[in-house]
Amino acid sequence: QVTLVESGGGLVQAGGSLRLSCVASGSISTINVMGWYRQAPGKQRELVAAITSGGTTNYADSVKGRFTISRDNTKNTVYLQINSLKPEDTAVYYCNAKTRLWDYWGQGTQVTVSS
Repeated sequence: QVTLVESGGGLVQAGGSLRLSCVASGSISTINVMGWYRQAPGKQRELVAAITSGGTTNYADSVKGRFTISRDNTKNTVYLQINSLKPEDTAVYYCNAKTRLWDYWGQGTQVTVSS
């Protein structure tokens, strides 16, 4: 069992920055990949960025160059640094942890970008 708790969302003006955090607890050693997804109103949840246990990263084309995913294994935390925010980045951002058998999700954190 893995529990994920996100934080760091908020209201920000276009062009601004935010850093989202996701703290994992429980069976940390079983996690293979951690990632951030987002879901805007009326849209499907989409992958934003992911990082493997070995540190390999993957980004959606729409966020490349603006978003950076990183992890601090000493704190069991994954971060998503979001720069140059756009109104279309407005969404609920969810942390995800993938083990061999299960997907785990956090409760989500709202990011709202005003124009």
